[in-house]
Amino acid sequence: MMLLTSRSYKFNQLIRINKNLKIVQLHLSMEKDTEIERIVRIINDHPFPDKPLSPILHSRIPQAALSTPFVEKVLGKLFAAHSNGLKAYEFFKYCLHNQQYNPSSDAFEKTLHILTRMRYFDKAWELMERIKQAHPSLLTLKSMSIMLSRIAKFQSYEETLAAFEKMQMDIFSGNKFWTNEFNVLLRAFCTQRQMKEARAVFNKMHSQFPPNTKTMNILLLGFKESGDVTAVELFYHEMIRRGFKPNSVTYSIRIDAYCKKGHFGDALRLFEAMESANCAPSLETITTLIHGAGVARNITKAKQLFEDIPKRSLQPDTAAYNALLSSLIRSKDVISATALMDEMEKRNIEHDNVTYHTMFLGLMRSEGIGGVSTLYVKMVEKKFVPKTRTIVMLIKFFCENCRVDLGLDLWNYLMKKGHCPHSHALDLLVTGLCARGRVEEAFVCCKQMLERGRTVSLIVFKMLERVLVQMGEVDKLEELRCMIKKLKLLLPPPKQDTINLSFTL
Repeated sequence: MMLLTSRSYKFNQLIRINKNLKIVQLHLSMEKDTEIERIVRIINDHPFPDKPLSPILHSRIPQAALSTPFVEKVLGKLFAAHSNGLKAYEFFKYCLHNQQYNPSSDAFEKTLHILTRMRYFDKAWELMERIKQAHPSLLTLKSMSIMLSRIAKFQSYEETLAAFEKMQMDIFSGNKFWTNEFNVLLRAFCTQRQMKEARAVFNKMHSQFPPNTKTMNILLLGFKESGDVTAVELFYHEMIRRGFKPNSVTYSIRIDAYCKKGHFGDALRLFEAMESANCAPSLETITTLIHGAGVARNITKAKQLFEDIPKRSLQPDTAAYNALLSSLIRSKDVISATALMDEMEKRNIEHDNVTYHTMFLGLMRSEGIGGVSTLYVKMVEKKFVPKTRTIVMLIKFFCENCRVDLGLDLWNYLMKKGHCPHSHALDLLVTGLCARGRVEEAFVCCKQMLERGRTVSLIVFKMLERVLVQMGEVDKLEELRCMIKKLKLLLPPPKQDTINLSFTL
């Protein structure tokens, strides 16, 4: 009896120790997250380009804190926050100068992504050269893909091919380019839906870089993303004629193409053919079908597919729940959708941006401003930061429904989180504030944007110019004018086929 009591005591002690350890780990994790947010705020809030960022980084960020995962998380936050690319680059260079810091491919790729997103291509090439010299092992197919995809988006076909050649002959000169690198080049055009260019590259270079099934799937995916089901099927048959055997990815792409066009019956027939060909469907395939059932307003089938996931020895993830949530919203069943969000929480399946975006859309259509504002408050309480399209959608909705205060609240929340919202969000908010005579707050928002190294649109500047002149606030107008002038010297030139927002002042 005493032996059993002793064992029971030891067992309870182990449980208590384990619980205490988890509490300590959670506390440390929260402290680290707070520190990451602090660094992101320091970088984003720093007046740019009036003062150099490097001295602030040296004085405010201890080098001992620069662990590999810590730097990756800061750069991830800077990317999500739409930070100015030059600021992120300064931070990464500061880290590279620390001899104790061990840089990772992930940190390098995030910095490269931030630079290329803002079209700082000279700095991006400079970064690649720096990494080639000091840390060549960090150069990966992913970094190549980031660079080529952005060049394909913002520059010409010839410039993209020239960039690929530069990588082959210079940046990645120690590596032999083969099919994998060729696939990266094709993907760059396909992700931008430039299928004419992708076809031209394939026809020109496939003899030099023998294609594989992945090559064909990349092209097939490109045709799918362009929204042309006929082109998908034509290329699929070409793939078969060339002797390539379709795999589960091939079937999933074709299924998705039919689902997006509302041809759910065709998608189901393909799904049956997929199983007959012994291509095991992945969770992503099932998720695609659930979404397709929602597009076809077949909520019964959507629920059945979702309930069958465990029977296939798979576990539903956030994406699968989001697909069912979308199906419920399309069928205008907001009550069931709300219950599904609660179920996700109970099962520790996180709500992501798609979850919130989908739910906000449903609430806008069914419950209006009351339902949206309730979910918005819950989202902020959970400290969740939505992505750009959701931010723009919410600010637009708030302003259109006479709740510009909530739009401003969202803006201030993002500022406190160290984020720099997209310029379109600023356009909507400034328009809403000026329409209600809240010019001072509109001016502050513009100033915050410019201080963070992001420009304002011509529309916003002209709007503020008009109202500030009417109010006799010429000094504030001049302050904005000077900030834009300084920033204009550092920002890349506008894309040729867009309106020139870096206007003459």
